[in-house]
Amino acid sequence: MRRWSQLAEHVAATTRTSEKSALLADYLRTLSAAELPIAVVFLTGRAFAEADQRATGLGWATMSAAIGELTGVGSADLAAAYDRHSDLGLALEDVLVRAGHAPDPNQSPSLVEVADAFAAIESTSGPAGKGVLFGNLLRRADPKTAKGIVKVLSGDLRIGLREGLVEAAIARAFEAPPALVKRAGMLTGDLGRTASLARAGALETASLTLFHPLKFMLASPAEDAAEIVRRLGPVVWVEDKYDGIRAQLHKRGELVRLFSRDLHDISAGYPEVIEAARTQPWDGILDGELLGYRLGTVLPFVSLQARLGRKTPSAALLRDIPVIYVAFDVLAIDPMGGGPVVPVLDDSLQQRRHLLEALGLPLAESGGQFALSHLSAAESTGALEDAFFAARARRNEGLMVKDPRSAYSPGRRGYGWLKMKKALATLDCVVVGVEVGHGKRHGVLSDYTFAVRDRVNDRLVTIGKAYSGLTDAEIAEMTDWFTAHTVSVHGRYRVVEPSVVVEIAFDVILRSRRHRSGFALRFPRIARLRRDKRAIDADTLETVERLFTDLQQGSELLVTAGARTTAAAHRLGDADRADPSGVAAE
Repeated sequence: MRRWSQLAEHVAATTRTSEKSALLADYLRTLSAAELPIAVVFLTGRAFAEADQRATGLGWATMSAAIGELTGVGSADLAAAYDRHSDLGLALEDVLVRAGHAPDPNQSPSLVEVADAFAAIESTSGPAGKGVLFGNLLRRADPKTAKGIVKVLSGDLRIGLREGLVEAAIARAFEAPPALVKRAGMLTGDLGRTASLARAGALETASLTLFHPLKFMLASPAEDAAEIVRRLGPVVWVEDKYDGIRAQLHKRGELVRLFSRDLHDISAGYPEVIEAARTQPWDGILDGELLGYRLGTVLPFVSLQARLGRKTPSAALLRDIPVIYVAFDVLAIDPMGGGPVVPVLDDSLQQRRHLLEALGLPLAESGGQFALSHLSAAESTGALEDAFFAARARRNEGLMVKDPRSAYSPGRRGYGWLKMKKALATLDCVVVGVEVGHGKRHGVLSDYTFAVRDRVNDRLVTIGKAYSGLTDAEIAEMTDWFTAHTVSVHGRYRVVEPSVVVEIAFDVILRSRRHRSGFALRFPRIARLRRDKRAIDADTLETVERLFTDLQQGSELLVTAGARTTAAAHRLGDADRADPSGVAAE
């Protein structure tokens, strides 16, 4: 593990991708068969492979207590070190060096021993037992090795490595075709196993396995309709972008599993979908969205949130917030069931849609637990804009615009799929607090807490937090200003003089107890600094309430888990769906 940690430092020290790739390739060639898959998985910033459902379950409190017991350093000192570095690994190295931690180098843990320790931590119940195992591991590690261990555990390497670079290094190390490395990694969900296959010259044997989730294909953001048509045209396919939970459905006979976007098994939380899928004759993998659906309407995400993370939802919750599965793609299929499941990732979207429609899923409009995504075609900028506003009228986030000729590319954010979203509105808000950023923004104040004016009570009330939208130059300039106009410091957070106005774009306004305004903005981002405005010119709570009310027109009152929740229900839009056969023919 010491060599791995040294390699990570060397990789971090160069910004040239070719040099990073060469360093990695040279290192990978030197590893044993047992070490290679472990080292590669660690280089992706994970304790376990991406398709592996395990997690160590180590939290800050447990780690802090173990570090304190080892070094005599209190949690406050560790927190202060974290504030200095914005990186848990660097903070640990800092406190270990200050504490004079210098174990016998001959006892330094190997890669295999670290991997075994991670597995033991995962299988141990309770923070006390996990903390003992973590502390025992650190006791044998010098400060730099300990830093590497914690960086892997926190999933935050910060050494300038993308997964594509690790794939390139595997190809370079074992003289394998890069395309085969990418495909094997995509099918297995395990770059460690992929590296072993590459070394053995067996990448062609990599295969898709049911109940080992594939990475999801991602969409690139876009707002300009003309640019979208130019990129994907002449005819684009258009689907409503639903505000639900992306989920991959795997089925073999009566065994059904749902996997979330982070590849975790969430089957137990949605038993109505699992049970409905069990009776279907086909086997395979679908891509789609879990949506709250009640009395013929799709419920907004705010109501679906009540079911997030519930391993065993109560009967009342299942009754009040029932869920359906909206399918929009097929990744692998055996239409009759009982035979081999054939991957169709390389087929065109048009072909995959035909396969999806041929399954004859029991649709929600007829009492089933499935729906097909609302699909139409557009041939012009005007048609695309019309489709966007129609989707918004159905209370959806926007559009997914897809090239009907596109293959399915797991884990890739290419231009075969584009998501068309536009800010619902903007608010001029006052920055009342700032926080030190993370990663490349360590050392600058980049996370802004902002507020609107409550004229009735003559005060500012918080409504959200945002960290994206400003340039590096603007952030540097405002860091100097906020530093000079700090009212009080609370660890990483500073209360600042309420003078700076920012224009905040957002998608949805929600009721919230988190902020003093009673509202929260979903997906807030900083549109621009409003240097032309003073705090007194910022928007008011009255404006927020009016916007919220306007957005609730057409809503119904839903009774959820014994509490009354206002939600903007909207129709799936199945009645408007273009004839699928007509779309496919275009």
